[in-house]
Order: sequence, then C-alpha cells, then structure tokens
Amino acid sequence: MRALKIHFIGIGGTGMGALAGLLKEAGHDVRGSDTKLYPPMSTQLEAAQIPVMVGFDPANLEWGPDCVVVGNICSRDHIEVKAAQARGITLESFPSMLARTLLEGRRSLVIAGTHGKTTTSSLVAWLLRSAGQDPTYLIGGVPQNLERGSHLGQGPAIVLEGDEYDTAFFDKGSKFLHYRPTRAILTSVEFDHADIFADLDAVIAAFERFVALIPPEGDLVVCADERNAMAIAERSARCRVISYRLLGRDAPAGDERSATYTGRVMVRRGTGRTDLEIFEEGESLGLFSTSMVGDHNLANLLAAVALARREGIDADTLRDGARRFRGVKRRQELLGLAAGVRVITDFAHHPTAVRLTVTAIRRLYRGKALHVCFEPRSASSRRAVFQEGYADAFRAATRVYIGPLFAPEKIAPEERLDPQALARAIACGGTEASAYASVDELCEAVLDQAVPGDTVLLLTCGAFGDLGNRLLRGFGDAVMFATAADMPAVNGLCASYDLPPIVADESTETLVIRDPEGGLAGAVSIQVLGDHALLFNLAIATDRRGEGLGWVLADTVLRRARILGASAVYLLTSGAADFFGSKLGFVPTEVAAVDPRIHASPNFALSEGAVCMVHDLTRRRGRR
Repeated sequence: MRALKIHFIGIGGTGMGALAGLLKEAGHDVRGSDTKLYPPMSTQLEAAQIPVMVGFDPANLEWGPDCVVVGNICSRDHIEVKAAQARGITLESFPSMLARTLLEGRRSLVIAGTHGKTTTSSLVAWLLRSAGQDPTYLIGGVPQNLERGSHLGQGPAIVLEGDEYDTAFFDKGSKFLHYRPTRAILTSVEFDHADIFADLDAVIAAFERFVALIPPEGDLVVCADERNAMAIAERSARCRVISYRLLGRDAPAGDERSATYTGRVMVRRGTGRTDLEIFEEGESLGLFSTSMVGDHNLANLLAAVALARREGIDADTLRDGARRFRGVKRRQELLGLAAGVRVITDFAHHPTAVRLTVTAIRRLYRGKALHVCFEPRSASSRRAVFQEGYADAFRAATRVYIGPLFAPEKIAPEERLDPQALARAIACGGTEASAYASVDELCEAVLDQAVPGDTVLLLTCGAFGDLGNRLLRGFGDAVMFATAADMPAVNGLCASYDLPPIVADESTETLVIRDPEGGLAGAVSIQVLGDHALLFNLAIATDRRGEGLGWVLADTVLRRARILGASAVYLLTSGAADFFGSKLGFVPTEVAAVDPRIHASPNFALSEGAVCMVHDLTRRRGRR
C-alpha cells in the first residue's frame, strides 16, 4: 500500500506508541500528540524519530494527515477528534489501523483470553523468533528477551495480543474482532472489565464472535480445563480445535492422552527453574525447562508450544527457546534485592490472577514471609463487584498491604471497592491485612515489617507511586537490573579499573548496587549463551570497597545464572582468583576448555596474565 500520513491522538500509550513505531518502520509518515511523556515510551518514540506534539490542539493537525488514530480513552468531544472531523479526516481506531496497514499478506496468530495473554503472546513471538522465523509482533508488554513489545518482521506471521476491551467511542466492539485470526489461543474466559461488560454472558458473546472469525483451515488452541473457553470452542469454532492441559501433580499414567497437548511437571530443582515434560497426542516431546513460576505460566508455555508446533517448529528448537525465555517485564519481574529482601512486581489485578500469582510466589519462596502490596488501580479492580473475590485471593500471603484506590472520583461511590472492608475480610480468613490512606504510609509499614529473606510482591497495573524503587532505596544498597540510562555510569566505573566497556545484546544483563541516595556503588554483568554463562566486569566504587559488596553482587549474579538456565559460569580475572575461588567456588580452567560460544563473545576479554575460572552450577549449593 502507499505510504500514509498518520496522526496518533494519545501516542504515549503503550499500545499506541508501539503501533506508531511499527508503522514508521513500514514506511509511513507518523506523528502524534499527547500530554507530557515518560520513559519508556518517550525514549522509544524519540529513538524511532517520531515527532510528538505536547498537548492537544487543533493546530496539531495542520500537517495534513490522511487519517487520525483515536484511542479508546478519547471521547467524541476530544478537541483533536472534533478538529479531525471538521477537516474531513478519516478516524481510525487502534485495531482498525493495525488491520488496514499490517495484516494484509500476513498470517495472524492471535492470543486471547481473560488471563495470560501478554505472557503467552511473548512466548509465541520469542519461540518463533528464536527458531529464525522473524515474525512481526505487537504485544501489550515488554518481553525481556525482545527489549520491546513490537517488531516489524520479514516472516509471514504476525503475533498479536488479542484484547477483548472495546475499541473507540465510535466502535464499542472488542479490539480482537479486527485481527483476522488464522490461528489463535484461548487461555480462559471469566467476567472482567466490569466498566464495559454488563456480565459474564456479554464477555462470552465477545469471545464467541472472535472464535467464529477463525477460518475452517485454521486452528484454535484452547485450555481443556477452562469450562467457558471449551464451551465457546464447541459452539463457535469452524476450525480445528487443539486442546491443552497441565496435568495435576497426582495425575495417573495415561492422562497424557487426555488432551492434544499435555504437560507433566517432572522436577522442581530449587533453583528457580521447573522442568515440564510435554506430550503431543500422547508422545513425549521431551523436557522443557523454564524459569517461569506457577502452574498458570506452565499452562501458558504449553499453549505457546502447541501453537508453535502448528507453525512447523521442531521440538528441539522449541526446547531451546523455552529454556532461554526470560519472562515479561512486570509479570513476576524481580525488581531487585536489598538488605536480603527481594522485591517482585506483577500486573495481576483480577482476583483469579491475584490468587494464582500470590500462590506461585509463595511456592517458590517458602521459607520466609511473603508481603503482598495491592493497588486497586484498574477500572475493574476499583469496583465492589470483585470485593468478595479479592477477600479469598490473598490466602497464600503472610501479610497484605492494600493501597488507596486510584482516582476514586472516576467510580460512583456505590460501586467503589472498600479497601478497609477488604482488609477486614482478608484478616477474617487468617491473613494479616491493613489498608492505607497513602502509598507513603504503606511503604513505611513494609520497611518496618520485612526482614532479610522475605519477599515483597507488588500487584499493580500502574506505577503504585514508584513503590518498588522506594522500597529498594529504603532498605538500602539495592541490587537492581541496570537500565539504559545507567550504562554510561557503569562503563565509567569499569573504566576506572581498566575494564573494557560492556558489549550489550539480548543475552546480556547488568546488575548494579545503588546506595540509599541512588548512587552507583557497584556493578557486574552476565552473558548467557546456550547453557553456559560469562561473568564479567565486576567493579565496586572505591569509596565502598571493603564492605562485602563484591561478594553480594557475585553471589546474586550466580543465582541469576541458575535461574536463566546456565549450568556453568566462566570468568577471567587478573587479581581476584583467590576471592572467586574461596568465596564463590570457582576453580581455574584452561582457556581451551571454555565453551566456544563464550570464547567468541567480545565480552570475553583475555588479557596478559589473566586467569580463566569456571563454576559448575550443577553442584549443590554450599559445596566447594
């Protein structure tokens, strides 16, 4: 199609900005307007060289766009909507613009369902990409392997997170009705989005319309244990239906044939990883190792493998891709560790998602307390309709901290969730719970209660008043993942020790220690290639040496290597062989014995007099 001039109202939204970037890559002239932007979308739009006009004004349309993309937050009386109508400019919704510009000639793979869409979409995109298929994808989150949630690929497939939310003020149908699915996944169907759906029947009707769009030659992958999803498939599907099921821990032998694809948990190693044996029509595809936590995420992996198999990817390639998948930002994402307390964040806000996430984190970290901080922020979570469901969703927590309702004035008083009443209901179930009038008060309570070894889990679909960073700063000397903005300071610290700058790619992570004021006290990097890893550029600020921060960073990065599936970690050192040997269990090895993938890395900087060392992560912890 010819290049278009496209204007986005509200370009700073995650989905809107991602689509704008894709259309820019596809050769269209893209601009947009919004109120003040913030990272990461501000930096992504700047990197894409997309002009953004700050503030909404009719003059923003004077450049003469062919069409204006209107987000579902825009009302019909929005100042730029009215200006576009006055000029006779075509109004497009987010999904209709996507369909018009990107779907023609591509095979559409749509992941839909009340829960698990973002993680499963990210898995499908990553499995296809790691198999060399280079799909286009548009996902409402940021897969940690892929750095951003959108990409214009050269392959025939496009992976789309299929949202059931409404489209625009002029189109109240669900977004996924525009996506022309060839193959789809349906993870689950529950009542959600109480602001736009009257009841469960209305939600089911939307999904029935979506499933009916899949052509007879297509495929629908559906969870066999989700009653509503299966009923929709039986009533509405015109295509092949492929079922998947995660077997219970006590499922008898022979259940592997109870669905087209089944998964049986084989091993929980205590390393943050799980082994899942996947069966295809009763025949084993082998063990799939993953760092994802919780049965719901194992089911998401199972669904993604089922769809990827329909795309022609062999089992060996899928096993390798699954092992290397690092998860999605803000989905059980580890923000950092400070004073022995780990801080994790998750997007869960529906009672079912809350229960699954809290239970999964509790199972992973059994030994100490689990502090759960919940922000009622989404349009549904702020409503009383889910109050009873929430009362039972936090049972696996040690203590629950409920934040204030976000923008309560936007919900009618009689429809609002009551945080104080919710805290009392949770406490009646045997779990300590309190509601707080401000995030400041909540933060102070967590800092007062959490002790080394504990886990703090933040549940929010928004910023939660920057609670994660505030907690890490409050505990002090936080070990966190470095951001792009940190890297000049990290490389500066490395240069002070004559260490080369870090060559970063999707296989590399850098951890930093921040002091309570936010300064950089230390850094270390790790690169995972295959099942081996390279530890490099461990450096501590000179004024913080002697405090044990080097040991903290090195120990943390070894734990991270285990979670990422590495079986061995290599390093080069010119003067710290005794430290790595006595404190961490590294032993000298010949450079010739190093994994060739590690040896070929530009971060494997062999200098004169350097000692090469290796740590076997398959040994039990604590052994030397």
